[in-house]
Amino acid sequence: MLVGFRKGMSFDETRQNWDASGARPLAWSLWYPAQGDGQLIHSADMSWFKQHAVAYGAKPRLTDRPFRLVLLSHGSGATPSAIEWLAYGLAQQGFVVLAVHHHGHTGSEPYRAEGFLCMWERARDLSSLLSDSIWQRALGAPIDDQVDVAGFSAGAYTAMLLMGARVAYSQFEPDNPVKSPIRGPREFPDLVDELTKLQSHKVFRESWDRRRDSYADSRIARALVIAPGRSVLGFDIDSLQRIRKPILLIVGDADTVASPQECCQWLHDSVPESQSQIIGGGVGHYTFLSEGTAEGERAAPELFADGQGLKRRAVHRRVVALASEFFA
Repeated sequence: MLVGFRKGMSFDETRQNWDASGARPLAWSLWYPAQGDGQLIHSADMSWFKQHAVAYGAKPRLTDRPFRLVLLSHGSGATPSAIEWLAYGLAQQGFVVLAVHHHGHTGSEPYRAEGFLCMWERARDLSSLLSDSIWQRALGAPIDDQVDVAGFSAGAYTAMLLMGARVAYSQFEPDNPVKSPIRGPREFPDLVDELTKLQSHKVFRESWDRRRDSYADSRIARALVIAPGRSVLGFDIDSLQRIRKPILLIVGDADTVASPQECCQWLHDSVPESQSQIIGGGVGHYTFLSEGTAEGERAAPELFADGQGLKRRAVHRRVVALASEFFA
């Protein structure tokens, strides 16, 4: 099936950007089943990740029913291109996939400590975008009322917030009883040092003070949660036990970034309606990222170093099949 692609920019007027100079930006990417009238091109954007050829700007495929929508949340400091394989694969199966670049926490703009610390804002990004009309006009096709969400790593955290998980502690706040073994993620290794400095920043302080709010979105029916990291250990356990929506947890058996037992299994044990799939064969955390370009392999070889004999593309195909069945 031909996959169409569009991208654009929306804004959440209810929130300021981290500079307090305007509304919070919501750059988005959209994949969808397309008619055969678009020019098939590869993305011209420089990327560490291989991308499929898409029909840029093509009209959506004609259908007698609304398209099912899957919201997609990328990992820490990344962009939607890092999990483009999932968006493309789901679009081939008939879904529309809408991804956002999470402001301050995306590789498409300079990193901001605020974006890494205030991860609950990511859930609001998707809720705000779901209500936005700009991408809907760009698509030009009806969307089903039932919406689902998928996310990888920090995106998995985002998906859980939308399902009803609530924050008890941010991963790096001093009072968190579950002490992090690191001072920040790979992309921002000294993140802990920024927390005190940011207390004088009004936009940060307001966000930090609402970390324990509910970010559940009743419009979202189910969640695909891929390789959840240690940040999920800061969720309020009672909020997890109250979730009654279907959740599919997927993790690799060789994930050393987010231990399957410590993170994914803990979530599975805490959420009554969840299912869990551990993918074997030496699947690591970064196996769930798109395959690397030559530029990506030079810049960050650790993101593309899979175990001997492991075929990343085969793992991706399996996850797309699991996701398609789960969202059907």
